[in-house]
Amino acid sequence: MAVKIRLKRMGSKRNPFYRVVVADSRSPRDGRLIEQIGTYNPVANPIEVKLDEEKALDWMAKGAKPSDTVRNLFSKQGIMTKFHDMKNQK
Repeated sequence: MAVKIRLKRMGSKRNPFYRVVVADSRSPRDGRLIEQIGTYNPVANPIEVKLDEEKALDWMAKGAKPSDTVRNLFSKQGIMTKFHDMKNQK
């Protein structure tokens, strides 16, 4: 089973809101998920990103791969840097 960290679209038409979720890569985008680890609101001014950093690092340590968009969000929040530091210490 390949686990991905990706966005699940919520909200209404033309008003997107996303949940950052951990899901099996074979499940549909808005389908079954394993755990919710944050939210992302691109419409808000300024853009709102709320993430549970510990859960994100824990899932990536277990082998979960973030999608491209989630990787960008993690980089802006500094989570990818912490993950690489954590990985290099082992």
